[in-house]
Amino acid sequence: MTVRRAAGFTLLELLVVLAIVAIATAGVGFALRDDGQVQLEREAQRLVALLEAARAQSQVRGVPVRWHADAQGFHFDPDWGTDLEPAARQWLDTDTRARVAPAQSNAFQWLTLGPDAIIAPQTVMLYSATRASRKVLLATDGVRPFAVRDEAP
Repeated sequence: MTVRRAAGFTLLELLVVLAIVAIATAGVGFALRDDGQVQLEREAQRLVALLEAARAQSQVRGVPVRWHADAQGFHFDPDWGTDLEPAARQWLDTDTRARVAPAQSNAFQWLTLGPDAIIAPQTVMLYSATRASRKVLLATDGVRPFAVRDEAP
């Protein structure tokens, strides 16, 4: 009596192959990801929230709030957000820099965030100090809130 063995793969063998393919795909995905750009986008989302909070605070108090960036972080004038820890006013990544877009071209590179409900259109560009190709724009048309834009100059 001969025992006939079925041809083909077992379910376990197929699962092992699928697991290997999944791990390889994940590895390629992580290798292609630009962590610097992702970090800039996180900074941009965080800054959008802070700018909108300062804008709302300016409207409530009836006092103009200005925002300024430097290499270490950013400042609000008058000192809005006194409950913000000094670390919250620093960039999460030391490579991050910001500047007010040239269209506003004021000498001090300040954003004015109120107290009026409608403000002038304003744009901020976040960029990498070491890789010029990494840029993210934040902008408002003066009526709508600040938002992250897709296009970069």
